[in-house]
Amino acid sequence: MVALVGIRREDKSRWERRTPLNPCQVSLLRRTEGLDFLIQPSTTRIHTDLEYALTGSQIDEDLSACNAIFGIKEIPLEAIQARHTYIFFSHTIKGQPYNMPMLRRLMALGCQLIDYERIVDDRGRRLVFFGRHAGLAGMIDTLWALGLRLAWEGIPNPFEGIHQASTYHDLDAAKAAVQAAGEIIATTGLPAAQEPMIIGIAGYGNVSRGAQEILDILPYEEVSPSQLADLFESLRTADHRVYKVIFREEDMVEPIHPCEKFDLQRYYDHPDEFRSRFESYVPYLTALVNAIYWDDRYPRLLTRKCVRQLYARQQPQLRVIGDISCDVEGAIECTLKCTTQDEPLFVYNPCTEDISPSVAGKGPVILALDILPAELPHESSKAFGKALLPFVPAIARANYDVPFEDCALPAEIKRATICYQGELTPEYRYLEDVLYQDQQENHDGIREVAMP
Repeated sequence: MVALVGIRREDKSRWERRTPLNPCQVSLLRRTEGLDFLIQPSTTRIHTDLEYALTGSQIDEDLSACNAIFGIKEIPLEAIQARHTYIFFSHTIKGQPYNMPMLRRLMALGCQLIDYERIVDDRGRRLVFFGRHAGLAGMIDTLWALGLRLAWEGIPNPFEGIHQASTYHDLDAAKAAVQAAGEIIATTGLPAAQEPMIIGIAGYGNVSRGAQEILDILPYEEVSPSQLADLFESLRTADHRVYKVIFREEDMVEPIHPCEKFDLQRYYDHPDEFRSRFESYVPYLTALVNAIYWDDRYPRLLTRKCVRQLYARQQPQLRVIGDISCDVEGAIECTLKCTTQDEPLFVYNPCTEDISPSVAGKGPVILALDILPAELPHESSKAFGKALLPFVPAIARANYDVPFEDCALPAEIKRATICYQGELTPEYRYLEDVLYQDQQENHDGIREVAMP
């Protein structure tokens, strides 16, 4: 029997245009692996239904016959079908309360859930991801936001010719706009009010590398965090470059005990023994790009208190925060909400703790778009599918009727299987502690949890 693979239509956001496998990759799997495909019709997907139909795939609303169903974002509760295998970004591994109803539904219907975020190698490195493209789009949008903010302040600047990543036909067109801004900087320099222009990137993984790929198009010099104070104080002449600074864990946190030295593994294992030291660098930054993984065990990068103290001055250096990681009230505490492509920016007022759309007002402009790779849908889908390709045949052909330990899935996919036959797998049984917490809290009248 030929394995039948389904590709869902994305319906969480009208701005979502990505696909887990593009038509060329579907055609390759059909030809080399003998897989068949059912594609849910979509009017927003970057590749049309016709493109998929030309591969020999069926276009059909009903995916119930599929051995495995691939998507990108979370699935609505009513779309989950009993005893099916789903592969998507579930956003459940931190025990996110807003997705516990979805996880409960998958379990109640005896489903398998495989999460892309947990497809990792033996060293814990992610193998299937959109991180680079989140960084690419995030830095393009951060420079766009910086141009808008400075223009609002009445400061002509070279970034005014950069637009939001989603408005470009492709990545090359966006890079050309950044290149044009770089040529202006190299020729005429930066506005005097913005010297030195220091752009900080927190993190050094896939997201950070994508952000740096864009930033490095500009004329730049990389400096270390320890050089920031001297650089800020000594530069007094017209500058024809921006300064890039990358923050690693040892730059962002320090042991609480003054006699302890920083140890990375110790920090990962016992983050409660560390405190943030990042805020000492913030006064020197023109823009901050947040590209780190964060959960509530770790110290924040930037607190509301720090932003309030910073903006007690007439005009601090910091103009824009590109929160690519986009954890609401997380590492960047003043990220009060996720934004959308039609309203991607807001200003956080540190005095009132209110937010207002666009770039006008007191406080930093914050970009908090949680589907940034969707702004580069063609390139991001192609790269993602290329990484996913080697795992598709095994996922599609696996026998999910046998016990989990006997299921012939690759080790990388087994590590990513959150539930199997409706039960949490051993690695994810910690979620039992939060799986029904929102129901209990609602029952006790403590708070309401929004349905996904």
